[in-house]
Amino acid sequence: MQDLDEFDKKILNQLQQNNRVTAEELGHIVNLSTSAVQRRLKRLREDKIIEADISIISPSVVDSFITCVVDVTLYLGNSSVIDSFKELMSECKLVRHCYYVTGAYDFVIIVNTKDMKEYELFSKTYLMDNPNVKQFYTHVVMDKVKAEFGVII
Repeated sequence: MQDLDEFDKKILNQLQQNNRVTAEELGHIVNLSTSAVQRRLKRLREDKIIEADISIISPSVVDSFITCVVDVTLYLGNSSVIDSFKELMSECKLVRHCYYVTGAYDFVIIVNTKDMKEYELFSKTYLMDNPNVKQFYTHVVMDKVKAEFGVII
């Protein structure tokens, strides 16, 4: 970990639970002055330790009812094919997560769609019609048991 002391770790743990907590409230929790917390937050953001401050919105609010976990295998494992697929997935708004992985598959992607018809269109456009994709397997999520977005500090 990049030069994080115990105060930084406490601040980061609090922010992962609630990123709307004020610097003053954080100061009380971690036993630092408000200005000391503000300086630390500024450094943590500038050093990209805090990558983003976001709100997590329920997919159902925006008509994304289907979540699919897709395992993808490419024909060739050369860097240009891999980079091309990374770029393609990065540009697709339906892809919520894309992981380049080791093992039997090359990529694991998480896709949110409003229905199976939209997923079918996604799979045709980005997977079936992609000459670099050898095969893919889709797992439709039946229930979100646990979804953590933070890291253990």
